[in-house]
Amino acid sequence: MPKASSISVATPHKRVVLKPTYHVVNIVASTDLQTELDLYGLAKLSRDVDYEPEQFPGAIFKVHEPKAALLLFKNGKIICTGTRTKTDVRRAVEQAIELVKRYKRGARGR
Repeated sequence: MPKASSISVATPHKRVVLKPTYHVVNIVASTDLQTELDLYGLAKLSRDVDYEPEQFPGAIFKVHEPKAALLLFKNGKIICTGTRTKTDVRRAVEQAIELVKRYKRGARGR
Protein backbone atom coordinates (compact mmCIF):
# COMPACT_ATOMS: atom_id res chain seq x y z
CA MET A 1 0.00 0.00 0.00
CA PRO A 2 1.52 3.31 -1.03
CA LYS A 3 2.17 5.87 1.65
CA ALA A 4 0.05 8.95 1.60
CA SER A 5 2.20 11.91 0.79
CA SER A 6 1.75 15.01 2.84
CA ILE A 7 0.78 18.00 0.86
CA SER A 8 1.66 21.39 2.24
CA VAL A 9 -0.35 24.22 0.92
CA ALA A 10 1.32 27.57 1.10
CA THR A 11 -1.12 30.18 2.24
CA PRO A 12 -0.40 33.64 1.00
CA HIS A 13 0.56 36.05 3.75
CA LYS A 14 -1.53 39.13 4.06
CA ARG A 15 0.43 42.33 4.06
CA VAL A 16 -0.15 44.02 7.36
CA VAL A 17 0.17 47.79 7.44
CA LEU A 18 0.70 49.17 10.91
CA LYS A 19 -0.22 52.77 11.60
CA PRO A 20 0.39 53.25 15.31
CA THR A 21 -0.92 56.25 17.15
CA TYR A 22 0.93 57.64 20.14
CA HIS A 23 -0.36 59.16 23.32
CA VAL A 24 1.90 60.60 25.99
CA VAL A 25 0.62 59.33 29.33
CA ASN A 26 3.66 59.77 31.54
CA ILE A 27 6.82 61.83 31.32
CA VAL A 28 9.80 61.12 33.56
CA ALA A 29 12.21 64.03 33.91
CA SER A 30 15.20 64.77 36.11
CA THR A 31 16.87 67.93 37.31
CA ASP A 32 19.53 68.98 39.79
CA LEU A 33 19.04 71.91 42.18
CA GLN A 34 22.78 71.87 42.95
CA THR A 35 22.18 72.30 46.67
CA GLU A 36 21.87 69.92 49.60
CA LEU A 37 18.32 69.26 50.77
CA ASP A 38 17.16 68.63 54.34
CA LEU A 39 14.56 65.98 53.60
CA TYR A 40 13.45 65.75 57.26
CA GLY A 41 12.88 69.51 57.34
CA LEU A 42 10.96 69.52 54.06
CA ALA A 43 8.74 66.68 55.30
CA LYS A 44 7.96 68.66 58.49
CA LEU A 45 7.20 71.79 56.48
CA SER A 46 4.70 70.24 54.06
CA ARG A 47 2.06 67.54 54.42
CA ASP A 48 2.65 66.73 50.76
CA VAL A 49 6.19 65.46 51.43
CA ASP A 50 6.65 61.92 52.73
CA TYR A 51 10.09 60.89 53.93
CA GLU A 52 10.80 57.46 55.37
CA PRO A 53 14.54 56.87 55.00
CA GLU A 54 14.20 53.28 56.25
CA GLN A 55 12.03 52.53 53.21
CA PHE A 56 13.53 54.74 50.49
CA PRO A 57 16.43 57.23 50.41
CA GLY A 58 14.38 60.03 48.81
CA ALA A 59 11.40 62.09 49.89
CA ILE A 60 8.22 61.89 47.83
CA PHE A 61 6.63 65.26 47.10
CA LYS A 62 3.08 64.89 45.74
CA VAL A 63 2.02 67.83 43.61
CA HIS A 64 -1.71 68.19 43.06
CA GLU A 65 -1.80 70.68 40.17
CA PRO A 66 -0.42 69.54 37.82
CA LYS A 67 -0.72 66.01 39.13
CA ALA A 68 2.82 64.73 39.61
CA ALA A 69 5.09 62.94 42.05
CA LEU A 70 8.60 64.26 42.61
CA LEU A 71 11.37 62.26 44.22
CA LEU A 72 13.64 64.62 46.15
CA PHE A 73 17.11 63.42 47.09
CA LYS A 74 19.51 64.82 49.68
CA ASN A 75 22.07 65.73 47.00
CA GLY A 76 19.52 68.08 45.35
CA LYS A 77 18.51 65.83 42.49
CA ILE A 78 14.83 65.58 41.58
CA ILE A 79 12.98 62.99 39.51
CA CYS A 80 9.56 64.13 38.28
CA THR A 81 7.00 61.53 37.18
CA GLY A 82 3.38 61.49 36.19
CA THR A 83 3.12 64.60 34.06
CA ARG A 84 1.97 64.64 30.44
CA THR A 85 3.68 67.76 29.08
CA LYS A 86 6.99 69.58 29.45
CA THR A 87 5.05 72.58 30.75
CA ASP A 88 3.61 70.44 33.54
CA VAL A 89 7.11 69.18 34.40
CA ARG A 90 8.31 72.77 34.76
CA ARG A 91 5.28 73.74 36.86
CA ALA A 92 5.76 70.78 39.20
CA VAL A 93 9.50 71.39 39.61
CA GLU A 94 8.82 75.10 40.27
CA GLN A 95 6.60 74.06 43.18
CA ALA A 96 9.44 71.97 44.59
CA ILE A 97 11.78 74.95 44.23
CA GLU A 98 9.30 77.18 46.06
CA LEU A 99 9.05 74.60 48.85
CA VAL A 100 12.85 74.51 49.20
CA LYS A 101 13.04 78.32 49.21
CA ARG A 102 10.34 78.50 51.88
CA TYR A 103 12.25 75.98 53.99
CA LYS A 104 15.56 77.82 53.60
CA ARG A 105 13.95 81.16 54.55
CA GLY A 106 12.50 79.55 57.68
CA ALA A 107 15.80 77.85 58.51
CA ARG A 108 17.65 81.19 58.37
CA GLY A 109 15.29 82.67 60.94
CA ARG A 110 16.12 79.99 63.54
